[in-house]
Amino acid sequence: MSMIQAQMRMELIIETLNKLNYSYYTLDAPTVSDAEYDKLYDELVALEQQAGEKLPHSPTQRVGGEILSGFEQHKHLAKLWSLDKAQNLEQLHAWETKTKRAIADYNAKNPEQQLPEPSYVMELKFDGLSLNLTYDEGMLVQATTRGNGTVGEAILAQVKTIRSIPLSIPFTNGIIEVQGEGIMALSSLAKYNETAIEPLKNARNAAAGALRNLNPAVTAERNLDAYIYNIGYAEGVSFENHRQLQQFMQENHFKVNPYVYYASELSELEQELVDLVERRNTLDFLIDGAVIKLTDMRTREALGYTDKFPRWAVAFKFEAEEAETSLLSVSWEVGRTGKITPVAKVEAVELAGVTVQNCTLNNMGDIERKNLKHALGTLVAIRRSNDVIPEILGKVDEDRGEEIVFPTACPACESLLEQRGAHLFCNNKLGCPPQLIGRITHFASRDAMDIESLSIMTAEQLYIDCNVKDPADLYRLTFDELISLDRFGEKKANNLLEAIEKSKERELASFLYALGISNTGKATAKTLAEHYRSLEAVMNATVDELIQLQDVGAIVAESIVSFFQDDIARQSILSMIAAGVKAEMEETVTVASEDNPFFGKTVVITGAFPTLSRDDLSKRLEACGAKVTGSVSKKTDIVIAGEKAGSKLTKAQDLGIQIIDDEAVVLEMLM
Repeated sequence: MSMIQAQMRMELIIETLNKLNYSYYTLDAPTVSDAEYDKLYDELVALEQQAGEKLPHSPTQRVGGEILSGFEQHKHLAKLWSLDKAQNLEQLHAWETKTKRAIADYNAKNPEQQLPEPSYVMELKFDGLSLNLTYDEGMLVQATTRGNGTVGEAILAQVKTIRSIPLSIPFTNGIIEVQGEGIMALSSLAKYNETAIEPLKNARNAAAGALRNLNPAVTAERNLDAYIYNIGYAEGVSFENHRQLQQFMQENHFKVNPYVYYASELSELEQELVDLVERRNTLDFLIDGAVIKLTDMRTREALGYTDKFPRWAVAFKFEAEEAETSLLSVSWEVGRTGKITPVAKVEAVELAGVTVQNCTLNNMGDIERKNLKHALGTLVAIRRSNDVIPEILGKVDEDRGEEIVFPTACPACESLLEQRGAHLFCNNKLGCPPQLIGRITHFASRDAMDIESLSIMTAEQLYIDCNVKDPADLYRLTFDELISLDRFGEKKANNLLEAIEKSKERELASFLYALGISNTGKATAKTLAEHYRSLEAVMNATVDELIQLQDVGAIVAESIVSFFQDDIARQSILSMIAAGVKAEMEETVTVASEDNPFFGKTVVITGAFPTLSRDDLSKRLEACGAKVTGSVSKKTDIVIAGEKAGSKLTKAQDLGIQIIDDEAVVLEMLM
């Protein structure tokens, strides 16, 4: 056989095998026996060895490959958005109301480009790992994780092992990015565990772990699957509605889950959601809800996005699953403020697709309120709150177990504990390792001094090996000290030193938040910075002065004054200033007109709005010269209220404060 004939034969076999793969893995309708498939596959392998090459869309490209040294970052052509969430039907209808209002506003402003009445499509919300696949002229050229929505990790070699993902597609007119979910079927998990040396605990983690494993051969062993549900970026093709998009995906051999439910009114979905919850446990894969979208593409484009979510879609989250298990023990952890938090260890149990072994208990009061004081060794009911945080609901029966003993001494430094209300505190601020390490970690966090790569593990290492016991100690670290540490190479040492140096330029609000003043969060730190304009002025503020500020009550004021009266805190701050930390107020030029109705007003925003995010609205108000605060008081001039405005609106009504509850009016006033 000549090389040309061999090449033609390879192309024919690849085309045949890919069609067979599509029938088997995507349509679940095999058309030939395994023996016939294997015969063709073996012939292709032999031809590739003879030719000394493999074509990009050959099925032999799926398995194998070298072990990677790491994952490269890859920027998506189109952002992968998160979804706004509805926990119940009331919240779902609130989203519908907001959406219809936005459509009506658009139509009022665009009489010649009317959007149609909204209709809806509901799909399953898969519980796996988000994937973004890039095809260029019909060939799969990249696959990435979601990452932060803008940049993900390249996992092409791993994704190629998923046989339901086509290596080539009929559409060859340009570049497209398709979005989907990598999953491990529950039946595949069970089969894998039959022979596994280390059985996998749950399907979601099994899929995520496989796709982020540096060895593609390990990924292949998991027999993963993938469902495609969206096209984020496309050249040479567009769609009028969701049906056309789905048809395009199916025509291009993507595996689209057969479950899809169309409705002209959202109320039509209510019973279907009830039925879906009941069918949840009969599926061969994990879901944690349903996704509801507007079907019309022009409407999607017109409504657009908030900072985080598309306005034309919402995720209906199923109620958290509950389970019963045994309470084995309770340990006590020390936080950066000295607060002692109880952590319950339970007998491992599967809950909403995750193996739960630890549950956080809030404090002593929580233990007593839930009748858990004598619960060790007994059955307790647990729930994953919002499918994230495991919590113990209480005892299943009245059986009396062993007593949970509340500590009298700090589990980390053995100092005597002080009880304040329902909480226990360790007051050994200068000698309790978890507090010191926690304060350093908080100081370096993103919203504080933003020292990249200074994780809690690094903070612990610096505490032990470099005697870093205070944030000020970070600014005396040297390259020679860092390079001598375990797991610190030249690059890591330089990166940390550069990040520490860069942190010196952080503005005053970030520095105040980084100090970790009790009862003082980001909003209060910003209020202090904007009012006093300098670090010295904040440090010298009195309680009487502070309580005049918006959102600063007596307890917060006392905490701030006490912090800056502490000689050790003041010395730490002076050391950082001497090291070059600027902690200055960023000067901005106000261009707001005094004629604007918001100029000089104190404004509170509450509720949700059809087209504006609260962050956007806040920035626009501040640009008009308004002061935006978080709570309603007698000092508040205006409350802007959207959907689901709760107690703040009620308080504003009681105080007789001006209320604006129409977004269109707000937008006109902002002009």
